[in-house]
This record gives sequence, structure tokens and C-alpha cells, in this order.
Amino acid sequence: MQIELIVVGKTDSKEVAALVEMYAKRINRYCRFAITTLPDLRNTKHLSARQQNKSEGERILALLGEGDYVVLLDERGEEYRSMQFAEWVEKRMSSGLRRLCFVIGGPYGFSDEVYARANHKISLSRMTFSHQIVRAIFAEQIYRAFSILHNEPYHHE
Repeated sequence: MQIELIVVGKTDSKEVAALVEMYAKRINRYCRFAITTLPDLRNTKHLSARQQNKSEGERILALLGEGDYVVLLDERGEEYRSMQFAEWVEKRMSSGLRRLCFVIGGPYGFSDEVYARANHKISLSRMTFSHQIVRAIFAEQIYRAFSILHNEPYHHE
């Protein structure tokens, strides 16, 4: 199975980018892992939040294949403890999925069309995080899930 993290917009922080890269390398020891960054929209001064969502949504949908299992990181999603998330990932892996896509939207969230395409929604917290820092937090959680599944000493419970 391949896991792909699709994100909207580049990260301005070198530190955040370095963390994401570090966890991406670690995850690749367990499965094929890729990060796809959609460029920021340009000339957004004259676009409403809804118009920006729609445009970002079209670009997200263009990256998704018919058989992809799509998970949105969304404040209205299901919350998991790390052990539960590891079990959730394991179930997806054993189900025969070819590609599991996690999507982190832009500052205004997702379009209705992206919500309609999603198979599942996950929330990292009831708190709101910047869409940039979520990349590092979630990449760490994917790595943690694999370390749990492989009985490695990274996670302590």
C-alpha cells in the first residue's frame, strides 16, 4: 500500500519542512510514502473563501484515482488515540487498498465536492492548528502508528 499526504500550499517554515521530511524518511521504511504539495492559489484578493475552496477542491480531486481511499483531516472528523489510529491504519493495509490518501486542506478547509469524495474524516484535536503545522503533527502520527504496529519502543503507553 502507498500512503500519500496531499497538502495545499507550501510551508514557509524551514523547521516545519525539516520535521515533515524527517518523518517522511522514517515512514518510508515501512511503506511507500509520498507528499504532494499543491501550489498556493494566486491572485486570491478578489476571490471569496468559497471560490478559493472550489478552486483548491478541483486541484485536489484531479490528484485522486478512482480506487483511492481518501481521508480528510478535518475538525469535524473522528478523533483517535494513537493506538486506535495504528489499528485503523492496519485495517486499511490489510483490506487490500493500493493507495491511502490523507488530505490537509488550505486555510478555508474543503469544498463540498471534496467532502463528497472523501471516504473518511479524521480530526487531530478539538483545537485548531495552522494547516502548515498539521503536516508535521500528522506525519509524526503516521510514523508513530507504524512504530506501534511493529512493536518498536517509540510509543509508550
